[in-house]
Amino acid sequence: MSIIAEYGQWFIIMVCVFGFLMAWGVGANDVANAMGTSVGSRALTVKQAILIAMIFEFAGAYLAGGAVTDTIRKGIISPDLFSNSPELLVYGMMSALLAAGIWLVVASIMGWPVSTTHSIVGAIVGFASVGVGVDYVNWSKVTSIVSSWVVSPVLAGVISFLIFRSVHRLVLDRDDPFAAAKRWVPMYMFFVGLLMSMVTLLKGLKHVGISVTFVEAFLISCLIGLVVMSLGAAMLTRIKIKPEENIDFRFTSVERVFAVLMVFTACAMAFAHGSNDVANAVGPLAAVYNIVASGGLVASKSAMPSWILILGGGGIVIGLATYGYKVMGTIGRKITELTPSRGFAAELGAAATVVIASGTGLPISTTHTLVGAVLGVGLARGISALNLRVIGTIIASWIITLPAGAILAVLFFFMFKGMFS
Repeated sequence: MSIIAEYGQWFIIMVCVFGFLMAWGVGANDVANAMGTSVGSRALTVKQAILIAMIFEFAGAYLAGGAVTDTIRKGIISPDLFSNSPELLVYGMMSALLAAGIWLVVASIMGWPVSTTHSIVGAIVGFASVGVGVDYVNWSKVTSIVSSWVVSPVLAGVISFLIFRSVHRLVLDRDDPFAAAKRWVPMYMFFVGLLMSMVTLLKGLKHVGISVTFVEAFLISCLIGLVVMSLGAAMLTRIKIKPEENIDFRFTSVERVFAVLMVFTACAMAFAHGSNDVANAVGPLAAVYNIVASGGLVASKSAMPSWILILGGGGIVIGLATYGYKVMGTIGRKITELTPSRGFAAELGAAATVVIASGTGLPISTTHTLVGAVLGVGLARGISALNLRVIGTIIASWIITLPAGAILAVLFFFMFKGMFS
């Protein structure tokens, strides 16, 4: 306890810096992956994608980031076991943030699309099992998180596959696909508005003291979905068919309709990503802050101050704006050829998966989810549509991330322990 009292202010300053570094890495690496489908399908320019992501990543992080933050903060390790030595938990969370942040900086500079969730979970498990003891790790929670790394890409792939098949059946296979697109695309927009609104109302507004029932949230979300649909339909009226542009590719005009839809799915993907991945940066930060603020008391439940979510959201936005371009094209252009209709299916499938996970408190990997979604869209066209070499490289970078985060976290843990103890 005396260590907490003596160095408390330093711990707060250091963990804020490390948390911001981690959030910057999330923005530079993971958000670029999340927006890659929009850029790869040429529905949005890089600047447009960054602007949309800056707004909706921050909104998702602030409004709907709390549930997953609880899992990262107190789900992976058992905080009660640190009640007699809270400083060890402080060292561990600081080392996890610094280790994961440094690894993400390196990966972003190299252009590797790694998983930020892998990074922080691996770092926390590494410091706890090696630095303190294997009994301090909640292995059942770790097992569920690890299983989600398999389940989430499969789920996203299945959802995206089904969405793209519905696009084929309702639009592309019709005698007049352009007219069919203008008729059905507003319905897809409705579901995008419904999806974002449900997670915000059910999970996000708790942070600002507002609570609604499921039925109330559903009704309000339906209204918001109708507003989004109306806005989208108004935008679609400006798009006219140009027969000359369909000579080389008969769906060129149709893809311009889906490009409008991708503006909305890009917003949904950015919101979903912010709601899930802000936890990677602010979960450990919140743990340290609450320990220091309580004078060394390690509680199983603790408050999540708004300024912590704001710091995490701000770091994500700055990381994306300053370095997100580096890895933006990997998923968007190298796994499979994406058009706006394919990119829409991948983004909506991934966003739905991430929102489901965020609502249930499971910190899945957005990178895994989006790769799974793009694979699902690619498989809808046949295995030959996939670049298997690029997929293998991405999977290899995922495998490297876990031990890299764990090893760095163990080194930093013993460094902090030597400095302050």
